[in-house]
Amino acid sequence: MNLKKFLSVAMVSAVLLSGTVACKSKISDADLKAKVETAIQSNPNVQVDVKEGVVTLNGTAASEEEKIKMEDAAKAADAKGVKSVVNNIVVNVPQIEVNTNTDDLTAKVIEFTKDFPTVKTTVSEGVITVTGELEQARVQALKMGLDALNPKKVDMSGLKVK
Repeated sequence: MNLKKFLSVAMVSAVLLSGTVACKSKISDADLKAKVETAIQSNPNVQVDVKEGVVTLNGTAASEEEKIKMEDAAKAADAKGVKSVVNNIVVNVPQIEVNTNTDDLTAKVIEFTKDFPTVKTTVSEGVITVTGELEQARVQALKMGLDALNPKKVDMSGLKVK
């Protein structure tokens, strides 16, 4: 009879223990949101929404690395409470300012092309027009150097490649 009582007590204990574990309190969405906001506070341009443990990040970041860092921080804020992260952060690509100042651009083009004596250039309204002759091996270096001056356009259609 003792064995029956022991098994009954053991079974009741097991049921109560499993019920206690299953009913373990979950973190509320509001508390989880607060934890994630604290974890990503380094970027004030990111907003956090939480619904049923799913964290959604919206806003902007300066780089892809920062975007990933924000997602990782959100996941780490509460590893058990965060079911998943929806990362809607947009990476801001810095805008390149186009140089349309003819005098400034002309001076920079002359300085750069001094190593290309067979090439002639003209500048008009931010467009660099290239004429003359150049070896194939140097065309890419010329194009990259002129592009780095941020003109509206580099027109190399008049360049003869040897």
